[in-house]
Amino acid sequence: MTYNSIEYVIADHILTLRLNRPDQLNAFTVEMANELEDAFNRASEDDDVRAIVVTGNGRAFCAGMDLNSTGNVFGLDESVQPGLKEIEQLDDPVIYQGVRDTGGRVTLAIFNCKKPVIAAINGPAVGIGITMTLAMDIRLASEKAKIGFVFNRLGIVPEACSSWFLPRVVGISQALEWTYSADVFDAAEAKRGGLVKDVYAPEKLLEEAYAIAGRLAKKSPVAIAFTRQMLYRNSAADHPLQAHKIDSLAMFYTSQKDGKEGVSAFLEKRDAQFTSSASKDMPAFYDEWTQS
Repeated sequence: MTYNSIEYVIADHILTLRLNRPDQLNAFTVEMANELEDAFNRASEDDDVRAIVVTGNGRAFCAGMDLNSTGNVFGLDESVQPGLKEIEQLDDPVIYQGVRDTGGRVTLAIFNCKKPVIAAINGPAVGIGITMTLAMDIRLASEKAKIGFVFNRLGIVPEACSSWFLPRVVGISQALEWTYSADVFDAAEAKRGGLVKDVYAPEKLLEEAYAIAGRLAKKSPVAIAFTRQMLYRNSAADHPLQAHKIDSLAMFYTSQKDGKEGVSAFLEKRDAQFTSSASKDMPAFYDEWTQS
């Protein structure tokens, strides 16, 4: 896929994804949604990518949905009347193109990605501009960031699977307050509420994001992929026994390859040289588990 509204650049095993509509404050479009979904799916299987940093070109991260498009600004087909039965057919062209929330398609691609994802929120991030980051693993914010879950102000509801992610990130009470009020708040409030790890001077934001990404890129790609999915999926399971089953299988397989190198490196007091590939060396049960 050719990207028109994002940039995809790899250096030192770190992929930088830049939202690239700076004249529109990187406002989100259906085209951008399709490109981001493709980019995260591509990066998941690209062995040259070991960590991902997401940021925006220009002074904004993402100003939310572009509300200037004609017709239904969210790209939805108002001629259909879907219900609970129809929405189960996620890949049906009518549902996929005209009913499914585009932001949700992006966050599901991020959720399923095998690589750790860091959001470097460099400026305004409202609506989908902030909900897309909830599926990312670490969020850093510039002092210039302005954040808002502004949906109720527009008479719509939170999207991009944020009703699943946001309470897990900040707790149900804080999630309800921010979504009910639809207020725009600063980076300090985002840190106080547990939404971002820390707040940085604008010129230091990407430096810190790349420092974190660089540390993660040195770890076993297979162990990272497993750890990412284990924490997201097992923490939402009904009983710890489900986690025990997956932990057991993951430990069984990782201990035989990169695990042996990791133990040897520890004993020999040297840096580990992991050789397993997240695209080729995940055990057979991984796809069955993550796609169920």
